[in-house]
Amino acid sequence: MNIAALHAAYAMGHESPEQVVLAIYSRIEAEGVQPVWISIVPREKALARAKALPAEDKSKLPLYGIPFAVKDNIDVAGMATTAACPAYSYLAAESATVVTLLQQAGAILIGKTNMDQFATGLVGTRTPYGICSSVFDKRYISGGSSAGSAVAVASGLVSFSLGTDTAGSGRVPAMFNNIIGLKPTRGVVSTNGVVPACRTLDCVSVFAETALDAALVLSVAGAYDEKDPYSRAPETGDGASPWAAATSFRFGVPAAATLEFYGDHFNPQLYKTAVEALIALGGTPVEFDLTPFLQVAQLLYRGPWVAERYAAISTFIGAHKDEMDPTVAKIVSGAANYSAVDTFEASYSLETLKRATKPVWNTINMMLLPTAPKTFTIEEIAEKPIERNSILGHYTNFVNLLDLAAVALPAGMRPDGLPFGVSLIGQAFSETALLPIADKLHRNLAKTLGGSNRSLTDAPALAASQPPHGCLLMAVVGAHLSGQPLNWQLTQRGGRLVRTCRTSPQYMFYALKNTTPPKPGLVRIPGFQGPGIEVEVWALPANTVGTFVEGVPQPLSIGTLQLEDGTLVKGFLVEPTGTEGALDITELGGWRRYLQSLK
Repeated sequence: MNIAALHAAYAMGHESPEQVVLAIYSRIEAEGVQPVWISIVPREKALARAKALPAEDKSKLPLYGIPFAVKDNIDVAGMATTAACPAYSYLAAESATVVTLLQQAGAILIGKTNMDQFATGLVGTRTPYGICSSVFDKRYISGGSSAGSAVAVASGLVSFSLGTDTAGSGRVPAMFNNIIGLKPTRGVVSTNGVVPACRTLDCVSVFAETALDAALVLSVAGAYDEKDPYSRAPETGDGASPWAAATSFRFGVPAAATLEFYGDHFNPQLYKTAVEALIALGGTPVEFDLTPFLQVAQLLYRGPWVAERYAAISTFIGAHKDEMDPTVAKIVSGAANYSAVDTFEASYSLETLKRATKPVWNTINMMLLPTAPKTFTIEEIAEKPIERNSILGHYTNFVNLLDLAAVALPAGMRPDGLPFGVSLIGQAFSETALLPIADKLHRNLAKTLGGSNRSLTDAPALAASQPPHGCLLMAVVGAHLSGQPLNWQLTQRGGRLVRTCRTSPQYMFYALKNTTPPKPGLVRIPGFQGPGIEVEVWALPANTVGTFVEGVPQPLSIGTLQLEDGTLVKGFLVEPTGTEGALDITELGGWRRYLQSLK
């Protein structure tokens, strides 16, 4: 049911959106609406939507004919929003911004999915609409709060789904159901039309079978929204990830003393295997102390942020507490124990902890953590609903408080037949850089898609974007090359070498006079057929380019270079006057060969 496979089937005429919709509704009819769904779009309406999609616009609609689901705390016009609490239910007058964007891109909504009530929990059991279980074993929890959204994807009912993620609700269910769970940077996807849990922290998340599908959905859903006061768009250089284009990167692994699996016997080895796989992909592990991150996590449910949950439904809970799930009511009611003073003191603690965690990002590009330490049966959660829920959030609760991005991905199967998962976590706006690495790691650790026996290798891979997010590609030809005297001007700005190649043949190359340190000059001569000049292409964070260019002396300048494969990048050129009296070294094909010729 992955997007690429459906689009291929549509293109070859093997299937149509109407046939796909009919097959989904036949399954729902046979299996029942609950516990996966709270409500579904009437079959006739979904079928009409499929038929109305213009066949000639397939290429213009990135989600043409793709079935999806949304968590039932996300508004859909004309449908009830319950947040898994019947007494809270209301009829939505208009759709959430993200739903509108997806439908405009050609996606077909199937229905609204089950969840932990008011998005309070990581278990998927706090709902009156039936308990979702892992698609691999009905005795085990599906994870929450986005339980039904994860199960709908893992069981092949839809190609992707929307969840929400405040404490890990878009990631923990991904692990327990062997799928991708993307938690974008806060504000990248609009929360307009979403029932808030903690409004300052909430994110709309994406579940999909592959990282490629998640990236495609994000490309549609991630848009600045004036209706959402927390909506954000990255500014120049935000989330710059020059390492994403390099052949090597650094990833953080918790020091052994801060790595916790709560007695689980299988997950430690699977995590070790994931670390080894990421090393094989070019990563260098860097140990770090997870302690301050865990201290941040404690603030979310053991601090005044729980008062935000109360603020979201304060009027309702005052009149309907007895109609709520007892565990949810207990957690949210706990807000009464916190004062304004507590809130400010916790805010001060958070800022102190942010300062403590910041140095870690000077040594790593991303973290690799278990998505959850272990899993539990439905019965075990019932025995200790709050304590065991807290265990599930061990590696997820700090992420939104620290304004980080995360991708949860499958990381192999345990001997007992349950899936394990890991998460790549990066700084704000790094999700587009994390996704291609998550895709490679996914393919190294897993074999099948979701709960099916379909092979992951049959699904297309996700290529890293060029240039990397927040970066500009800069070609250098002389003193800025690796090992040369001005290379520090790139490395100190966070630049990373992408590749070594040559320009197109239309360039002449000169050793300039009276430059310190010695520098060459590159001139494009239309029609000239030379050997092409060796260049290094570097990815440079876009917000550092201005200071880099400011340091370029006459007669050099930054212009546009054409590489041997036709690619256009920025790079060093020389003004025509700079070649007066200069030595033509074109036939040597590069600065290093010229320097060698002087020895």
